[in-house]
Amino acid sequence: MSIDLGMPKPRAMDPIEEAPSTEGRPATGALIDTFGRTARDLRISLTDFCNLRCTYCMPEAGLQFLKKPQLMSVEEVARFVRIGVEELGIREVRFTGGEPLTRNDLADIIAEVAALDPRPDISLTTNAIGLEKRAEGLVAAGLNRINISLDSAHSETFEAMTRRPFLHRVLEGIEAARAAGLSPIKINAVLQPGANEHEAAELLAWCLERGLELRFIEYMPLDGAGRWNRERMVTADDVWQLLSPYYVLHPVREVRGGAPAEKFDVWPREGVAGPGVPGTIAKALKDRGIDPADTHAVRRILPPPPGEPFVETCERPSTEALGTVGIIASVTRSFCADCTRTRLTAEGRVRTCLFSHTETDLLGLMRSGASDEAIADRWRAAQWGKQAGHGMERSDFVQPERPMSAIGG
Repeated sequence: MSIDLGMPKPRAMDPIEEAPSTEGRPATGALIDTFGRTARDLRISLTDFCNLRCTYCMPEAGLQFLKKPQLMSVEEVARFVRIGVEELGIREVRFTGGEPLTRNDLADIIAEVAALDPRPDISLTTNAIGLEKRAEGLVAAGLNRINISLDSAHSETFEAMTRRPFLHRVLEGIEAARAAGLSPIKINAVLQPGANEHEAAELLAWCLERGLELRFIEYMPLDGAGRWNRERMVTADDVWQLLSPYYVLHPVREVRGGAPAEKFDVWPREGVAGPGVPGTIAKALKDRGIDPADTHAVRRILPPPPGEPFVETCERPSTEALGTVGIIASVTRSFCADCTRTRLTAEGRVRTCLFSHTETDLLGLMRSGASDEAIADRWRAAQWGKQAGHGMERSDFVQPERPMSAIGG
């Protein structure tokens, strides 16, 4: 019998594939795979540490984070991006985590990448804690775009989902990003039953009022605690049904390409009162004796949708839209066939898909003195082995060991 003393546990690691097969690969410098996709979008995790503990991303406690020598240095990150840009055709770079703002050298990393020729588009995914002090400097260094994670603008819900009382700091960070000239500011939100699903329309109204571009993201099996299952998801269909009683939604008139979000122009639904400010629906539920955590009761009380999911019953209005909303349905409406991404984890390993079970070590190769050409060849070999899809539709799907915070979204 074993006794759990609550001590930190080492990060679970997926197996390292040292020499991926390149059998049948054509002679091209691009990051292609066997299914005809070309990766041009590089996601780099700068750290696995985060100052929040979001319920869908990582356990509340017990994780052991990477030490500084295990992380890529400024020079190593810049070299990887340079190899990607010059040798592999990378055109966009997004820095993720963990929380990238916890790295004091983030502006230095961005400045090094911004100095490359050709210069890639540089973006950042962050929870915005600390951004109020750093937004201006990051933009000066070369940051082009930003995505900010915010699952609720209601303090009680925010604290329950992140396990931290820092909503005010996130809001300060959003305003700092705006003041620094970053536009558009995208807000990433994950809905969960019994937590914040009843706030979906409120959060959209809050974002539209502030000119923020909200994207709802399906809860993915990357929480590190093995809690994920389909019953714990608010699916893309559910999101549509939660928004459509209040809003008319029509697909935007632009080519989606490899973008993960299905985007919709948004108009108020005629004759229907808006959802109110964050917390309005929760108060109404409690006033009626309904616990917002009782997802079945909540769904019975919320306004019924006017039609089927992703089928708008109203004609496209001729008036200007309030803004847009995106739905990223990685699980139920996957976009694997159009994926253009390649990823580096915080310890410099290629991960061709969020849901991969193998990784290819590039940082070890770089630190052993390998040439740019050798690193590029290993990277190409890893990408060549990218699977057709994540496989979540199969009954034998196995959740990856590593949480989202260790991979980098």
